[in-house]
Amino acid sequence: MKYLIVVDMQNDFVDGALGTKEAEKIVHGVAEKIRYFDGRILYTKDTHENNYLETAEGKKLPVAHCIRGTKGWELVPEIQKLAEAAGNSEGANEIEKPTFGSVELGKLLARENEKEPIDSITLVGLCTDICVISNAMLIKAFLPETPIIVDASCCAGVTPESHRQALAAMKVCQIEVINEE
Repeated sequence: MKYLIVVDMQNDFVDGALGTKEAEKIVHGVAEKIRYFDGRILYTKDTHENNYLETAEGKKLPVAHCIRGTKGWELVPEIQKLAEAAGNSEGANEIEKPTFGSVELGKLLARENEKEPIDSITLVGLCTDICVISNAMLIKAFLPETPIIVDASCCAGVTPESHRQALAAMKVCQIEVINEE
Protein backbone atom coordinates (compact mmCIF):
# COMPACT_ATOMS: atom_id res chain seq x y z
CA MET A 1 0.00 0.00 0.00
CA LYS A 2 1.21 3.49 -0.85
CA TYR A 3 0.22 6.64 1.03
CA LEU A 4 -0.01 10.25 -0.10
CA ILE A 5 0.04 12.85 2.68
CA VAL A 6 -1.41 16.18 1.56
CA VAL A 7 -0.04 18.68 4.06
CA ASP A 8 -2.05 21.79 4.99
CA MET A 9 -3.49 22.70 1.59
CA GLN A 10 -5.70 25.24 3.34
CA ASN A 11 -6.97 28.62 2.20
CA ASP A 12 -4.90 30.59 4.71
CA PHE A 13 -1.67 29.08 3.33
CA VAL A 14 -2.59 29.53 -0.33
CA ASP A 15 -4.31 32.89 -0.73
CA GLY A 16 -5.23 33.86 2.82
CA ALA A 17 -3.40 35.21 5.85
CA LEU A 18 -0.10 33.42 5.06
CA GLY A 19 -0.59 32.80 1.34
CA THR A 20 2.12 33.19 -1.29
CA LYS A 21 2.24 33.19 -5.07
CA GLU A 22 4.37 30.01 -4.88
CA ALA A 23 1.61 28.29 -2.88
CA GLU A 24 -1.00 29.36 -5.42
CA LYS A 25 1.13 27.87 -8.21
CA ILE A 26 1.17 24.35 -6.74
CA VAL A 27 -2.59 23.89 -6.19
CA HIS A 28 -3.27 22.39 -9.62
CA GLY A 29 -0.23 20.09 -9.41
CA VAL A 30 -1.30 18.84 -5.99
CA ALA A 31 -4.81 18.24 -7.35
CA GLU A 32 -3.36 16.23 -10.23
CA LYS A 33 -1.21 14.21 -7.82
CA ILE A 34 -4.33 13.40 -5.77
CA ARG A 35 -6.40 12.63 -8.87
CA TYR A 36 -3.95 10.03 -10.19
CA PHE A 37 -2.56 8.62 -6.94
CA ASP A 38 -3.01 4.87 -6.54
CA GLY A 39 -3.18 4.37 -2.79
CA ARG A 40 -4.57 5.92 0.37
CA ILE A 41 -4.65 9.70 0.72
CA LEU A 42 -4.56 11.53 4.05
CA TYR A 43 -4.96 15.28 4.52
CA THR A 44 -3.45 17.24 7.39
CA LYS A 45 -5.08 20.45 8.52
CA ASP A 46 -3.26 23.05 10.57
CA THR A 47 -5.84 23.71 13.29
CA HIS A 48 -5.79 26.54 15.80
CA GLU A 49 -8.33 27.89 18.23
CA ASN A 50 -9.39 31.48 18.91
CA ASN A 51 -6.60 31.86 21.49
CA TYR A 52 -3.90 31.28 18.84
CA LEU A 53 -2.11 34.58 19.47
CA GLU A 54 -1.65 33.57 23.13
CA THR A 55 0.05 30.26 22.24
CA ALA A 56 3.81 29.71 21.92
CA GLU A 57 3.48 29.55 18.11
CA GLY A 58 1.25 32.63 18.06
CA LYS A 59 3.81 34.64 20.00
CA LYS A 60 6.52 33.79 17.46
CA LEU A 61 4.23 34.04 14.40
CA PRO A 62 1.61 36.64 15.37
CA VAL A 63 -0.65 36.10 12.35
CA ALA A 64 -3.93 34.41 13.20
CA HIS A 65 -4.45 31.60 10.68
CA CYS A 66 -6.27 28.30 10.23
CA ILE A 67 -8.65 29.05 13.08
CA ARG A 68 -11.05 26.11 13.37
CA GLY A 69 -14.32 26.75 11.53
CA THR A 70 -13.10 29.70 9.44
CA LYS A 71 -12.77 29.82 5.65
CA GLY A 72 -8.97 30.02 6.07
CA TRP A 73 -9.00 26.67 7.92
CA GLU A 74 -10.76 24.86 5.08
CA LEU A 75 -8.94 23.00 2.33
CA VAL A 76 -8.71 25.02 -0.89
CA PRO A 77 -11.79 24.34 -3.05
CA GLU A 78 -10.03 22.27 -5.75
CA ILE A 79 -8.52 19.96 -3.11
CA GLN A 80 -11.69 19.86 -1.01
CA LYS A 81 -13.73 18.67 -4.02
CA LEU A 82 -11.30 15.81 -4.62
CA ALA A 83 -11.32 14.85 -0.94
CA GLU A 84 -15.13 14.78 -0.90
CA ALA A 85 -15.31 12.80 -4.16
CA ALA A 86 -13.08 10.17 -2.55
CA GLY A 87 -15.43 9.78 0.39
CA ASN A 88 -13.87 12.31 2.74
CA SER A 89 -17.10 14.23 3.32
CA GLU A 90 -17.01 13.38 7.02
CA GLY A 91 -13.35 14.28 7.34
CA ALA A 92 -12.43 10.59 7.70
CA ASN A 93 -9.08 11.08 6.01
CA GLU A 94 -8.28 14.41 7.66
CA ILE A 95 -5.90 14.80 10.55
CA GLU A 96 -6.14 18.05 12.47
CA LYS A 97 -2.84 19.14 13.97
CA PRO A 98 -2.27 21.95 16.45
CA THR A 99 1.44 22.20 15.67
CA PHE A 100 3.85 21.69 12.78
CA GLY A 101 4.26 17.91 12.93
CA SER A 102 1.47 15.47 13.71
CA VAL A 103 2.29 12.73 16.21
CA GLU A 104 -1.22 11.40 15.50
CA LEU A 105 -0.26 10.98 11.82
CA GLY A 106 2.93 9.12 12.76
CA LYS A 107 1.05 6.78 15.09
CA LEU A 108 -1.67 6.14 12.50
CA LEU A 109 0.90 5.24 9.84
CA ALA A 110 2.78 2.99 12.27
CA ARG A 111 -0.48 1.14 13.11
CA GLU A 112 -1.33 0.77 9.42
CA ASN A 113 2.18 -0.52 8.71
CA GLU A 114 1.67 -3.22 11.36
CA LYS A 115 -1.48 -4.41 9.55
CA GLU A 116 0.00 -4.23 6.05
CA PRO A 117 3.53 -3.03 5.30
CA ILE A 118 3.53 0.41 3.69
CA ASP A 119 5.45 0.47 0.41
CA SER A 120 6.08 4.23 0.43
CA ILE A 121 4.79 7.53 1.79
CA THR A 122 4.80 10.62 -0.41
CA LEU A 123 4.28 14.11 0.98
CA VAL A 124 3.08 17.19 -0.88
CA GLY A 125 1.79 20.55 0.32
CA LEU A 126 2.61 23.54 2.47
CA CYS A 127 4.89 24.82 3.78
CA THR A 128 7.98 22.86 2.74
CA ASP A 129 10.14 24.52 5.38
CA ILE A 130 7.76 24.16 8.31
CA CYS A 131 5.03 21.52 8.18
CA VAL A 132 6.19 19.35 5.27
CA ILE A 133 9.68 18.88 6.71
CA SER A 134 8.31 18.41 10.25
CA ASN A 135 5.92 15.67 9.15
CA ALA A 136 8.47 13.99 6.87
CA MET A 137 10.97 13.80 9.73
CA LEU A 138 8.34 12.64 12.20
CA ILE A 139 7.15 9.89 9.83
CA LYS A 140 10.78 8.86 9.23
CA ALA A 141 11.18 8.47 13.01
CA PHE A 142 8.08 6.26 13.25
CA LEU A 143 8.88 4.24 10.10
CA PRO A 144 12.64 4.36 9.50
CA GLU A 145 12.62 1.52 6.95
CA THR A 146 9.75 2.89 4.85
CA PRO A 147 10.70 5.05 1.85
CA ILE A 148 9.61 8.64 2.50
CA ILE A 149 9.31 10.78 -0.63
CA VAL A 150 8.68 14.51 -1.02
CA ASP A 151 7.48 15.78 -4.40
CA ALA A 152 9.19 19.18 -4.60
CA SER A 153 7.02 20.29 -7.53
CA CYS A 154 3.95 19.96 -5.31
CA CYS A 155 5.39 21.88 -2.35
CA ALA A 156 6.05 25.53 -1.61
CA GLY A 157 7.86 27.17 1.26
CA VAL A 158 7.50 30.45 3.06
CA THR A 159 10.11 31.72 0.58
CA PRO A 160 11.73 30.04 -2.44
CA GLU A 161 15.05 29.99 -0.56
CA SER A 162 13.62 28.35 2.58
CA HIS A 163 11.86 25.81 0.31
CA ARG A 164 15.23 24.85 -1.23
CA GLN A 165 16.91 24.70 2.20
CA ALA A 166 14.21 22.38 3.53
CA LEU A 167 14.54 20.07 0.52
CA ALA A 168 18.31 19.92 1.06
CA ALA A 169 17.86 19.15 4.77
CA MET A 170 15.41 16.33 4.02
CA LYS A 171 17.80 14.76 1.50
CA VAL A 172 20.53 14.62 4.15
CA CYS A 173 18.04 12.78 6.39
CA GLN A 174 17.48 10.11 3.71
CA ILE A 175 14.15 11.42 2.51
CA GLU A 176 13.89 11.12 -1.26
CA VAL A 177 13.14 14.40 -3.00
CA ILE A 178 11.65 14.09 -6.50
CA ASN A 179 10.70 16.57 -9.23
CA GLU A 180 13.07 19.29 -8.10
CA GLU A 181 13.41 22.22 -10.49
